[in-house]
Amino acid sequence: MSKDPHLPRQGERPLVLVRDRSAAIPAALPPRQHRDAGTDRAETEGEGPHETRLREQIAELTADLQRLKAEYDNYRKRVRRDRLAVQEIAVVNVLTGLLPVLDVMEGIHRQNDDHGAAEVLSATFQDQLAGLGLRTVGAAGEPFDPHTHEAIAYDASGIAREAVCTEVLRRGYRVGDRLLRPAQVTVTGPAPAA
Repeated sequence: MSKDPHLPRQGERPLVLVRDRSAAIPAALPPRQHRDAGTDRAETEGEGPHETRLREQIAELTADLQRLKAEYDNYRKRVRRDRLAVQEIAVVNVLTGLLPVLDVMEGIHRQNDDHGAAEVLSATFQDQLAGLGLRTVGAAGEPFDPHTHEAIAYDASGIAREAVCTEVLRRGYRVGDRLLRPAQVTVTGPAPAA
């Protein structure tokens, strides 16, 4: 009967044998390092080439994991930004399609409907559109801005110092920073120089 070499002999302290059967990679602990005078390489005290290689692999895997996490964070930000852009485009498309309806309702309102139904309908419809972010552009008395106003007629005045919208022929609309259409206006401004 052969004796197991790992079992203690009579009078000796028993050996402790630990076997790690897990597949997990141990956490990287900072090694105790010293530098040899003739080399730049930091070596761990009491470690052989196997342990040093394991620490290098752990450091490499940790760096890979950090890169992967940064890429995933950037991906999430890009997806969130793209979703917001798609949502804004969808709202813009819906509101652009409803602008002619809004024009008809304003025309009915100008005809002074005696029953007031058109006014109530128009106010309700405009409130709903405002809830989606639709804002009107152009009002009488505003300074003329070619980025938000479309001049249909220009009246020269000797007293005017700057071009001003005097009448709104068709309202303009915007959603956020995006102009859906400019306001069509009549402009009064200084006479052109001869």
